[in-house]
Amino acid sequence: MFSAADLLGYALASFVIIVIPGPSVLFVVGRALAYGRRTALVTVGGNAVGNYVVAVFVAVGIGALVQRSEQAFVALKLAGAAYLVWLGIQAFRRRGKLADAFSTPPPPRTGKRAAREGFVVGVTNPKALILFGAVLPQFVDRSAGDVPVQMLLLGLVSIAIGLMSDSSWAIAASQLRAWFARSPRRFAVVGGAGGLAMIGVGVTVAVTGRST
Repeated sequence: MFSAADLLGYALASFVIIVIPGPSVLFVVGRALAYGRRTALVTVGGNAVGNYVVAVFVAVGIGALVQRSEQAFVALKLAGAAYLVWLGIQAFRRRGKLADAFSTPPPPRTGKRAAREGFVVGVTNPKALILFGAVLPQFVDRSAGDVPVQMLLLGLVSIAIGLMSDSSWAIAASQLRAWFARSPRRFAVVGGAGGLAMIGVGVTVAVTGRST
Protein backbone atom coordinates (compact mmCIF):
# COMPACT_ATOMS: atom_id res chain seq x y z
CA MET A 1 0.00 0.00 0.00
CA PHE A 2 1.12 3.58 -0.56
CA SER A 3 3.01 5.32 2.21
CA ALA A 4 1.96 8.32 4.27
CA ALA A 5 4.49 10.41 2.36
CA ASP A 6 2.92 9.37 -0.95
CA LEU A 7 -0.53 10.19 0.40
CA LEU A 8 0.55 13.64 1.54
CA GLY A 9 2.40 14.30 -1.70
CA TYR A 10 -0.57 13.32 -3.81
CA ALA A 11 -2.94 15.38 -1.64
CA LEU A 12 -0.77 18.46 -2.14
CA ALA A 13 -0.49 17.87 -5.87
CA SER A 14 -4.25 17.39 -6.13
CA PHE A 15 -4.90 20.55 -4.13
CA VAL A 16 -2.75 22.66 -6.42
CA ILE A 17 -4.40 21.27 -9.55
CA ILE A 18 -7.96 21.42 -8.23
CA VAL A 19 -8.01 24.91 -6.71
CA ILE A 20 -6.91 26.50 -9.98
CA PRO A 21 -10.24 27.37 -11.67
CA GLY A 22 -10.94 25.02 -14.55
CA PRO A 23 -14.01 23.70 -16.39
CA SER A 24 -15.66 22.28 -13.25
CA VAL A 25 -15.21 25.44 -11.17
CA LEU A 26 -16.42 27.76 -13.91
CA PHE A 27 -19.39 25.50 -14.60
CA VAL A 28 -20.37 25.46 -10.93
CA VAL A 29 -20.05 29.24 -10.74
CA GLY A 30 -22.26 29.57 -13.79
CA ARG A 31 -24.87 27.30 -12.19
CA ALA A 32 -24.75 29.30 -8.94
CA LEU A 33 -25.20 32.62 -10.74
CA ALA A 34 -28.05 31.32 -12.84
CA TYR A 35 -29.96 29.10 -10.39
CA GLY A 36 -28.61 29.59 -6.87
CA ARG A 37 -26.74 27.69 -4.18
CA ARG A 38 -28.89 24.54 -4.03
CA THR A 39 -28.60 23.76 -7.72
CA ALA A 40 -24.90 24.63 -7.69
CA LEU A 41 -24.20 22.28 -4.77
CA VAL A 42 -26.14 19.48 -6.45
CA THR A 43 -24.02 20.14 -9.53
CA VAL A 44 -20.91 19.84 -7.36
CA GLY A 45 -22.06 16.41 -6.19
CA GLY A 46 -22.71 15.22 -9.73
CA ASN A 47 -19.38 16.58 -10.85
CA ALA A 48 -17.59 14.69 -8.05
CA VAL A 49 -19.21 11.43 -9.12
CA GLY A 50 -18.17 12.09 -12.70
CA ASN A 51 -14.61 12.79 -11.62
CA TYR A 52 -14.46 9.55 -9.66
CA VAL A 53 -15.71 7.62 -12.68
CA VAL A 54 -12.62 8.95 -14.48
CA ALA A 55 -10.48 7.67 -11.60
CA VAL A 56 -12.12 4.25 -11.87
CA PHE A 57 -11.47 4.15 -15.62
CA VAL A 58 -7.84 4.99 -15.00
CA ALA A 59 -7.57 2.33 -12.33
CA VAL A 60 -8.76 -0.40 -14.69
CA GLY A 61 -6.60 0.76 -17.56
CA ILE A 62 -8.92 2.83 -19.73
CA GLY A 63 -7.36 6.08 -18.58
CA ALA A 64 -3.93 4.84 -19.64
CA LEU A 65 -5.28 4.12 -23.12
CA VAL A 66 -6.71 7.60 -23.41
CA GLN A 67 -3.43 9.08 -22.22
CA ARG A 68 -1.54 7.24 -24.97
CA SER A 69 -4.05 7.89 -27.73
CA GLU A 70 -4.31 11.43 -29.05
CA GLN A 71 -7.49 10.51 -30.93
CA ALA A 72 -9.21 9.19 -27.80
CA PHE A 73 -8.16 12.24 -25.80
CA VAL A 74 -9.42 14.65 -28.46
CA ALA A 75 -12.72 12.79 -28.77
CA LEU A 76 -13.34 12.99 -25.01
CA LYS A 77 -12.32 16.64 -24.87
CA LEU A 78 -14.51 17.71 -27.79
CA ALA A 79 -17.51 15.79 -26.43
CA GLY A 80 -17.25 17.64 -23.13
CA ALA A 81 -16.69 20.98 -24.87
CA ALA A 82 -19.72 20.50 -27.11
CA TYR A 83 -21.90 19.68 -24.12
CA LEU A 84 -20.77 22.76 -22.24
CA VAL A 85 -21.42 25.02 -25.24
CA TRP A 86 -24.89 23.50 -25.70
CA LEU A 87 -25.76 24.10 -22.03
CA GLY A 88 -24.45 27.65 -22.28
CA ILE A 89 -26.55 28.40 -25.34
CA GLN A 90 -29.65 27.02 -23.62
CA ALA A 91 -28.99 29.13 -20.51
CA PHE A 92 -28.45 32.26 -22.60
CA ARG A 93 -31.63 31.71 -24.60
CA ARG A 94 -33.67 31.29 -21.41
CA ARG A 95 -32.08 34.18 -19.54
CA GLY A 96 -35.31 36.21 -19.65
CA LYS A 97 -37.18 33.51 -17.73
CA LEU A 98 -34.97 33.59 -14.64
CA ALA A 99 -37.42 35.79 -12.75
CA ASP A 100 -39.79 32.81 -12.56
CA ALA A 101 -37.01 30.68 -11.09
CA PHE A 102 -36.66 33.14 -8.21
CA SER A 103 -40.39 33.52 -7.55
CA THR A 104 -41.49 29.87 -7.88
CA PRO A 105 -40.06 26.60 -6.50
CA PRO A 106 -37.84 24.69 -8.93
CA PRO A 107 -39.53 21.80 -10.79
CA PRO A 108 -39.10 18.31 -9.31
CA ARG A 109 -36.50 17.31 -11.89
CA THR A 110 -34.24 20.31 -11.34
CA GLY A 111 -32.02 18.51 -8.82
CA LYS A 112 -31.69 15.42 -10.99
CA ARG A 113 -30.95 17.52 -14.05
CA ALA A 114 -28.31 19.53 -12.20
CA ALA A 115 -26.67 16.34 -10.91
CA ARG A 116 -26.71 14.81 -14.39
CA GLU A 117 -25.19 17.90 -15.97
CA GLY A 118 -22.53 18.07 -13.28
CA PHE A 119 -21.73 14.40 -13.84
CA VAL A 120 -21.21 14.89 -17.58
CA VAL A 121 -18.94 17.88 -16.98
CA GLY A 122 -16.94 15.91 -14.40
CA VAL A 123 -16.51 12.78 -16.50
CA THR A 124 -15.43 14.77 -19.58
CA ASN A 125 -13.17 17.24 -17.77
CA PRO A 126 -9.64 17.08 -19.28
CA LYS A 127 -8.19 18.27 -15.97
CA ALA A 128 -9.60 15.19 -14.22
CA LEU A 129 -8.12 12.96 -16.90
CA ILE A 130 -4.72 14.57 -16.46
CA LEU A 131 -4.90 14.39 -12.65
CA PHE A 132 -5.93 10.74 -12.51
CA GLY A 133 -4.18 9.55 -15.65
CA ALA A 134 -0.82 11.32 -15.36
CA VAL A 135 -0.35 12.51 -11.77
CA LEU A 136 -2.01 9.82 -9.66
CA PRO A 137 0.04 6.84 -10.95
CA GLN A 138 3.24 8.56 -9.81
CA PHE A 139 2.20 8.14 -6.15
CA VAL A 140 1.34 4.44 -6.34
CA ASP A 141 3.70 1.83 -4.88
CA ARG A 142 3.60 -0.82 -7.60
CA SER A 143 5.85 -3.16 -5.60
CA ALA A 144 3.19 -3.33 -2.87
CA GLY A 145 0.60 -4.80 -5.24
CA ASP A 146 -3.14 -4.03 -5.43
CA VAL A 147 -2.38 -1.10 -7.74
CA PRO A 148 -6.03 -0.56 -8.78
CA VAL A 149 -7.07 -0.43 -5.12
CA GLN A 150 -4.32 2.07 -4.33
CA MET A 151 -5.42 4.28 -7.23
CA LEU A 152 -9.07 4.14 -6.19
CA LEU A 153 -8.21 5.11 -2.61
CA LEU A 154 -5.96 7.97 -3.69
CA GLY A 155 -8.67 9.09 -6.08
CA LEU A 156 -11.00 9.56 -3.12
CA VAL A 157 -8.54 12.09 -1.70
CA SER A 158 -8.89 14.20 -4.85
CA ILE A 159 -12.66 13.88 -4.76
CA ALA A 160 -12.78 15.12 -1.15
CA ILE A 161 -10.58 18.10 -1.99
CA GLY A 162 -12.65 18.84 -5.07
CA LEU A 163 -15.91 18.72 -3.12
CA MET A 164 -14.62 21.25 -0.58
CA SER A 165 -13.16 23.54 -3.23
CA ASP A 166 -16.14 23.47 -5.61
CA SER A 167 -18.63 23.85 -2.75
CA SER A 168 -16.78 26.97 -1.58
CA TRP A 169 -16.97 28.41 -5.10
CA ALA A 170 -20.69 27.57 -5.30
CA ILE A 171 -21.53 29.24 -2.00
CA ALA A 172 -19.51 32.35 -2.82
CA ALA A 173 -21.07 32.69 -6.27
CA SER A 174 -24.58 32.18 -4.88
CA GLN A 175 -24.05 35.16 -2.59
CA LEU A 176 -23.31 37.30 -5.63
CA ARG A 177 -26.48 35.96 -7.21
CA ALA A 178 -28.50 37.20 -4.22
CA TRP A 179 -27.12 40.69 -4.78
CA PHE A 180 -28.12 40.65 -8.43
CA ALA A 181 -31.56 39.34 -7.57
CA ARG A 182 -32.49 42.50 -5.68
CA SER A 183 -33.48 44.08 -8.98
CA PRO A 184 -35.74 42.25 -11.46
CA ARG A 185 -33.83 43.90 -14.31
CA ARG A 186 -30.71 41.97 -13.31
CA PHE A 187 -32.25 38.54 -13.92
CA ALA A 188 -31.45 38.59 -17.62
CA VAL A 189 -27.91 39.72 -16.85
CA VAL A 190 -27.45 36.81 -14.45
CA GLY A 191 -28.73 34.24 -16.93
CA GLY A 192 -26.80 35.70 -19.84
CA ALA A 193 -23.57 35.83 -17.84
CA GLY A 194 -23.94 32.23 -16.69
CA GLY A 195 -24.66 31.07 -20.22
CA LEU A 196 -21.77 32.98 -21.73
CA ALA A 197 -19.46 31.66 -19.01
CA MET A 198 -20.36 28.09 -19.92
CA ILE A 199 -19.88 28.77 -23.62
CA GLY A 200 -16.49 30.27 -22.85
CA VAL A 201 -15.51 27.23 -20.82
CA GLY A 202 -16.58 24.93 -23.64
CA VAL A 203 -14.50 26.84 -26.18
CA THR A 204 -11.52 26.86 -23.80
CA VAL A 205 -11.74 23.11 -23.30
CA ALA A 206 -11.97 22.55 -27.06
CA VAL A 207 -8.78 24.47 -27.79
CA THR A 208 -6.80 23.28 -24.77
CA GLY A 209 -3.94 20.94 -25.53
CA ARG A 210 -2.70 17.91 -23.64
CA SER A 211 -0.31 19.98 -21.53
CA THR A 212 -3.10 21.90 -19.76
